[in-house]
Amino acid sequence: MLPELFISAFITLFVVIDPPGCAPIYAGLTKQASPALARSMALRAVAIAAVILLLFAFFGEALLGALHIELDSFRIAGGLMLFFIAFEMVFEKRTQRRTERADKISADPEIEDVSVFPMAMPMLAGPGAIAAIMLLMNEAETPTETLEVFAALVSVLLITAAALMSAGPLIRLLGDKVEAVITRLLGVLLAALAAQYVIDGLRGAFAVAVPSSSVIAAL
Repeated sequence: MLPELFISAFITLFVVIDPPGCAPIYAGLTKQASPALARSMALRAVAIAAVILLLFAFFGEALLGALHIELDSFRIAGGLMLFFIAFEMVFEKRTQRRTERADKISADPEIEDVSVFPMAMPMLAGPGAIAAIMLLMNEAETPTETLEVFAALVSVLLITAAALMSAGPLIRLLGDKVEAVITRLLGVLLAALAAQYVIDGLRGAFAVAVPSSSVIAAL
């Protein structure tokens, strides 16, 4: 059986990074590129996003300390941010905004390499993903649990790379309606995870003596 923290981290990162939602956007951005160039940009985008997320995973807590921000405050803020993303996913606002951004970039003939912007950031390593990885790293209390979080991140990024590289066939296979259903279901799941982060943050901030429950139990 998979460790509980790994499952929680995988679900959180998968929903926030949203490989099924990024695939059609990437397909539209790279429709004029050759298959080899499209695959190269996909791998480069995922690699850059991984570096950004790992930097915040390792040094995010130190940054909060330098800014005199309590971890419980960050849990609450991160949870609210993730809840906002979930709200947009359920009502398809996030996909609409991503599509509009992609259309603007596609209309500019001078922009060819989309691996850094907008794919690596803000689509893959956006504010939601950064907040999620920092919150998950704070949940990891032992080296083993830290490895579980990293394993979940690597797994999601590998899935993302595969989704981007097979974006064209994937879109033809799923279709717009199936993609919309998946996005809404993931949005509801993310809303529950976000609510748990807020509850944990409030519990810690006000020192409420209630045993901490796992994110999975909240689902």
